[in-house]
Amino acid sequence: MTSIPKRPASYDKCVALVLQGGGALGSYQAGVYETLSKSDYLPDWVAGISIGAINAAIIAGNAPERRVQRLHDFWDGVTASQAPWPVLPSGLLGNVHGLSALSAALFGQAGFFTPRPAMEWLLGPTPVSLYDTSVLKTTLEALVDFDRINAREMRFSVGAVNVRTGNFAYFDNAEIAIRPEHVMASGALPPGFPPVEIDGELYWDGGLVSNTPLQYVIDYYPRRSRLTFQVDLFSASGQAPANLDEVCERDKDIRYSSRTRAGTDIMRMAHDLRHNINSLWENLPAELKETPEARFLYEFSCVTTMDVATLIYRPTRRQGNSKDIAFSRETMLQRWDQGRKDSRTTLEASPWLAPMEREEGARTFDVLLDLARHPVSTG
Repeated sequence: MTSIPKRPASYDKCVALVLQGGGALGSYQAGVYETLSKSDYLPDWVAGISIGAINAAIIAGNAPERRVQRLHDFWDGVTASQAPWPVLPSGLLGNVHGLSALSAALFGQAGFFTPRPAMEWLLGPTPVSLYDTSVLKTTLEALVDFDRINAREMRFSVGAVNVRTGNFAYFDNAEIAIRPEHVMASGALPPGFPPVEIDGELYWDGGLVSNTPLQYVIDYYPRRSRLTFQVDLFSASGQAPANLDEVCERDKDIRYSSRTRAGTDIMRMAHDLRHNINSLWENLPAELKETPEARFLYEFSCVTTMDVATLIYRPTRRQGNSKDIAFSRETMLQRWDQGRKDSRTTLEASPWLAPMEREEGARTFDVLLDLARHPVSTG
């Protein structure tokens, strides 16, 4: 096994972990964190959307030595089968993902969400969601120490959407006291889950506007030079679909990954621009620095540099349109293991340790994609 390079003292960037939404796919993120927790790159800031917000809360809301076990507790709990039929190995089933998703749709997931009783649809005002998530609050209170989050030992941020205004909002422990409701709001995806009320306003899943919190972490002022591990759960690239289910799966992958790709590209371009404005400012004569145009541009300058290491869940086989609600225990463990392996491969490469060009303000890396395109010969 290739060794992971030691982090040199000269590489002094802060470290962030940003976690995308994706439901049952989120155990991949837990595997990524398990590897990071044993490395020289322990995050000081974790931010998440939807299932990423739940994983982030478990990480920030526990002591470092307990975080991985708490993630196991959550994922073991929510992948306990609620179906009346026995759990069978995938080798005996033609479509384990479809059966697992059907179970979630009909019976919910333990400690996460439950179907609303039929009587709620027959009597009085009809519900605004298919499922009830009140049990999730109990789960969060059992697994997350919110006093620890609010003590700000680690920066913690989750995103949600205001139902009334349609505006995106971040709940950040640097600015407010975090409660279970803030985490639940970030994952309240309609029409499955109900909106969550916070201080008189209703909020839905942040993924309705942006499925990744990368821009928030990079743009937050005052900026710090930072290495950010961005963990995405939907892959932009994929094969052409051959049937309707594959069409729906491919559609979902493209829709959720396109925002992430666009945001990452804009971030890199914007930070390169900030960096080069600062370099240009240093070379301007004093009389030009005093012009209104120069002073305006200087407000956008920045001396920080950013590295973004992307890890994307890329399953080797199609998992179907309902893969994000396929909560089978076997699949969860497979995704967790892939996250653990992918993050180790990324750390072994550590491309961010290469010198940065003077004109660069931000760099992005996708080690797994590079290896897929240019396999390393072992012969």
